[in-house]
Amino acid sequence: MNGEDLDTQETLQNLREANYRRIIGDANLVFIDEAQAIPEIGKVLKLMIDSFSELTIIATGSSSFDLLNKAGEPLTGRKISFHLYPLAQGELSKIESPLETQQYLEERLILGSYPELLQLNTFKEKSEYLLDLIQSYLLKDILSFEGIRQPDKVMRLLRLIAYQVGSEVSYNELGTQLGISKNTVESYLDLLSKVFIIYRLPAYSTNPRKEISKGSKWYFFDNGIRNAVINDFKLLTLRNDIGSLWENYLISERIKRNEYRRENVEYYFWRGYNQQEVDLIEFQNGTLSAFEFKYSSNKKFKIPSAFKEAYPEASFKQISRDSYLDWIV
Repeated sequence: MNGEDLDTQETLQNLREANYRRIIGDANLVFIDEAQAIPEIGKVLKLMIDSFSELTIIATGSSSFDLLNKAGEPLTGRKISFHLYPLAQGELSKIESPLETQQYLEERLILGSYPELLQLNTFKEKSEYLLDLIQSYLLKDILSFEGIRQPDKVMRLLRLIAYQVGSEVSYNELGTQLGISKNTVESYLDLLSKVFIIYRLPAYSTNPRKEISKGSKWYFFDNGIRNAVINDFKLLTLRNDIGSLWENYLISERIKRNEYRRENVEYYFWRGYNQQEVDLIEFQNGTLSAFEFKYSSNKKFKIPSAFKEAYPEASFKQISRDSYLDWIV
């Protein structure tokens, strides 16, 4: 069923078991796309699930925030939530050889991994698709939220974040550049994370006197979307942001890997007041793991002395092109 279809909406709003029995028949699987568009979808799904014990319902929505808001509470104890990201390398590795993966790496750093790209043949077609996606689908999601009076400011904020991938951001500075308040900046960033465009990496600290404890970095769930936001699809040999692309790609792929394995991991970055920094910190089951990202395997990195002194029990690993696949698949 398509939740945006008016007939579907009208039919499902008849909250009677007999009505749903006529619709479902002897099927044991119901798939509802854009479920958030259906009024009182939470009650609809609850009644279906409670009435048909053998029934499985898959409810999807392009706006996860809307879907969770409208369906969440009535389905407490009755649902399992999945976040569907752009294609993970773990999925792609099932349909391509290691050599093909190596050959596609540059393209994925630039164009990302949205599923539709697999159906397109040329670099030009893929970049045009991403630009259209930014202007239509993503803007549509943003504008669907009430209270957004300045959509142009949201897009300008997104571009500023795109240029600062891998760097700590200042909400005050962003607000000054955009002519909006710090609170509005935080509100817009929260919105952009709820529609799965960007996500926040907070600072890790157990000693605020020696470490940054309130900083934030922001990353894109997909490199292609990041590059579409700034309309830059140049090849790597012509870019000066390879480090940022590599970092964004690796962290996002790692999140996909851990999410699909249902592993409960917390993510941070670390920086001391002496400017020493660690790109990614993972905290899981009381264990601390630190990672540094270098696109070139020739560049060796030593664990920051201040971090090693503060967290001697933490493991540390450098991720380069020679070792990244084992880390994200």
